[in-house]
Order: sequence, then C-alpha cells, then structure tokens
Amino acid sequence: MIDFDNLEQYKENNRLEAKKAKGGLPNSIWETYSSFANTLGGTILLGVCEKADKSFEIVGLNDAEHILTDFWNTINNQSKVNINILSNKDVEVITFNNKDIIVISVPRAQRADKPIYINGNPLTGTYRRDGDGDYKCSQEEVKAMLRDASAQTNDLTVLEGMNEDVFNYDTIHSYRMRMKYARPGHVWESLEDSAFLLRIGAMGRGEDGNIHPTAAGLLMFGNEYEITREFRNYFLDYQEQYDQDNRWTDRIISSSGEWSGNVFDFYFRVYNRLIQDIKVPFKLESGLRVEDTPVHKALREALANCLINADYYGRQGIVVVKRPKCIIISNPGTFRVDSREVVIGGVSDPRNTTLMKMFSLIDVGERAGSGIPNIFRVWDEQQWTLPVIEEKFNPERSILYLYLTKFADKKSAEKIGGKNRRKKSAEKISDKRKKQILEYLSTIESATSIDVAKAIDLGISRTKDYLLELVNEDRVICEGKTKNRVYKINY
Repeated sequence: MIDFDNLEQYKENNRLEAKKAKGGLPNSIWETYSSFANTLGGTILLGVCEKADKSFEIVGLNDAEHILTDFWNTINNQSKVNINILSNKDVEVITFNNKDIIVISVPRAQRADKPIYINGNPLTGTYRRDGDGDYKCSQEEVKAMLRDASAQTNDLTVLEGMNEDVFNYDTIHSYRMRMKYARPGHVWESLEDSAFLLRIGAMGRGEDGNIHPTAAGLLMFGNEYEITREFRNYFLDYQEQYDQDNRWTDRIISSSGEWSGNVFDFYFRVYNRLIQDIKVPFKLESGLRVEDTPVHKALREALANCLINADYYGRQGIVVVKRPKCIIISNPGTFRVDSREVVIGGVSDPRNTTLMKMFSLIDVGERAGSGIPNIFRVWDEQQWTLPVIEEKFNPERSILYLYLTKFADKKSAEKIGGKNRRKKSAEKISDKRKKQILEYLSTIESATSIDVAKAIDLGISRTKDYLLELVNEDRVICEGKTKNRVYKINY
C-alpha cells in the first residue's frame, strides 16, 4: 500500500512506476504493464510525476474517469494487449488533497499466461523490468517464457535423434543400487536396464514408433558430451572458495572429462562436499546415509531443488559455491510461481517433473512444495541467519543463499543498540522482527524505512532501530541520505 502522506519518499524501482498522464492515458503504460506482469509485479501511479531529484509529486488527473474507461477498453483489446490479467480490485481512483490519482496494481503473471506482450507480437512486444525502467525482452527470454507456459514439462521430450548409447551405464547401475536401498523389493528391481529406464521416464516412445532417451534421461544418466548436443549451454559447476587470494580452492565441473558430467553424479559428488564441514552428528556406511539430521535433509532438498527446477535450455549453467559462512546455489530459470509462495509452501510446480520423479525414487526431494519451507524451518531451528532467495532476469536465474552463521551477533547488537538486552523475551522479539525485515527485503530490490515498517506492521522508530542493527551486522545495505535513504539485502 502506497503512503500518499509521505509520497515524496518514494522513487521508481523495479516494482513502482509513476506517470504524469496529464494528456490522457500514456502509451508507455502498456510497456510497463507488460514488464511488471513478466517480472515480479508492480504498481503504476497515474497522476504522479517524478521530479528532478527522482522523488514523487502528485499532480492529479484532469479526467480520471475518462482515462479509466480508456484503460479498460485498451487492455481488453487483444490487438494491443494479448491478455488482461487485472480485475476491478486491481485498479482504483484515489482522491488525495483534492487531486485524483489512478493506482494500478499489476500482479506477477502466471507462467501459463506468459509472455504478456503488446502490439500482437511476443518477439517484439514483450517487456521486463530492470531497476526503474522497462526493457524489451530478447528472443531468448521470450522463448524461455513460452517453454515454461507449456502444460508438459520439457524434460518429457523424447529425443528421436538419440539412442541408448548416450547413457553412462555406470551411472545407471549406481542409481539402481540407491533405489534398491531406498525401496527394497520394488517391482522394477528385476527389470533389464532398458525396461527400467522406460518405467522411470528416462526413455520414451517417439513419433517414429521407436524408443529413445527423454530429455530427463539424458540429463540424469547421459555423458556430458552427449548432453551438450541437446542442451548447448549445459554446465555444472561446484566451487569451494576458502581462500581470498584464489577464485576457488577446489572445483568440480561437468566438462572436465574425468567423470560422466551428468546431473545424478553431480548431485552426489557435490552433496558429499557440502556436508563435510556441517557440525552436526552424521553417520555414513558405504557412502549411504544411515542416520539423518534436519540439516542434511535440508541441504539435499536445496541441491535437488536446484537441479530439478533448472532451465537446461537457458543461458549459463548451474553453479554451487561453498564458502566458510555461506553456501550459494543458483540455476538458470526463474521460479515458476511467486517466490513468496515458494517460501510459504504448498504450491508445487517443478520445471522438470520427470527429474523430480527420478530423484524421489531414491528418496531425494519433496513433492508437495515443502522443500524450500523445510529449509527455512531448519535454518530457523538452528538459529542460523535465514536463507535468502533472489530472482534475476536477463539472464534468468534463481539463487538461494544458505548462511551458516547464527542469526545475530549479540555483542554487535548490544553495541549498536546502546543497550544490553538481558531478557530472553526481548531478544526473541528483536530476532523475529529482523527476520521479518530480511524476508520482506528479499522479495524486492530496495525499500524505504516507511515501506519496511508498513510491511512488518511496526512503528517507524523501532523499525529504524532494527534496520540500523542489520546494517551494522552487514546483513542489510543502506543507500542515500535522510529522506531518500533506502535499504536492500546485502548479498
């Protein structure tokens, strides 16, 4: 909700746009509508101008009702806008200081509706938001949206130009051993490899009537040099960055030629590296888990989630970075649902359903949209700094930051606040509020203290205190001075 009493403190950003609209409905509104819908959603203010110092000023509209009618007529004209994703509740006229303003709240479009484009051509009329401006999407970005809009996930595609020779059978036998351990006596246990691969979706029947590898089978069990025939930008990269003087101290890459380079082998090679320094009880027998802890399960979820939801046709590859105090897991492709829903859980819309099935058969991964919420819950129980989710566009990437440090440095907090909070109840309230702030800032590019206060339903004075603590803990970055000050997550 926009605070019009303090409108001068707002600036255009990746989710807010002001348009003067004195001459009627501006043509540029449709580019902004497209860009907000295709990115994270946002708010358009008509009757508000941006001053020289980038702050907002209300100028009002000469005929708000006429502009509103023009808006609805145009957005429902498919020759101008392909899909109207707004309802009456998303558009309202507000009168402030005797001046009319139109507030348009554009939601993030559902993946099945993307791309939202204008002027009849998705390749030339699709926009996204970058900072405080709209930019025209490349053909690559448009094609990625069209891939995600499909009801059938891309990993089900039968690759008719390939046969079983693309598979690494050492990988297949390793997978079958793990499945035998996870599901003893399963009806598929006695099948020949070809029949087994057909059952799990690694192979399928093509239009030519013959059996071929599926995209999922190629990714999971193929050799890297075969995988890159179909996925040109395929690249898996694990880095350990423990020494500031070197880019990495250890590295695993899919193109080394020293191992298969497929998704299955990468998962277990990397997972075993990730857990080496986790200071929780854990027991291994023959490389298989016997005793488990919530932290280990959460790390498996995080890594599997990355591999299952990657857009393997997208630009750049999967990168996992392990640092002394943080693990960073990133993959090509943005979330197929709103990132806030991902954290809340209950919504499952994987990009690669067959890969998810293959992992679930060996007890890796969650089906009901509970993987990410479980990670947040475990981190909270460990009293570690909450994970941060980031989405980037152009190129599309999803990034998960897993911090391996306690939520707050109490000595630092005492120094910053000027008080020694001795009561445990006060410490819990402080930590809870700061977690709320971090969760809110992780969903947007930047926010003022007023934005934050409203988001967490707290007074502005206390909110500023918590923001100051987070700044001094290096968890939040503060930019600008006095009334123009904004806050953002420190990645």
